Amino acid sequence: MTDRKITSQNLYLLLPGKVSRMAVMYASDFGLSITEALNRIYRSETYRQLEDEETKLWHYGPVALYQMFLEQH
Repeated sequence: MTDRKITSQNLYLLLPGKVSRMAVMYASDFGLSITEALNRIYRSETYRQLEDEETKLWHYGPVALYQMFLEQH
């Protein structure tokens, strides 16, 4: 069996799914386009923390990450 650990080298594979779900919620809640929602999320402190494997934020689901984003925004 292959050992499938999350590392800084493969973390990027998990992020698009989480970010896209966050963007849908953000766009819906604030009347933004998906593109604008994605841009704001990718420029946020929440995303900077999420892409740092050491924070372990990748364990969180999109709803929890979205709430964190709103609190930091």
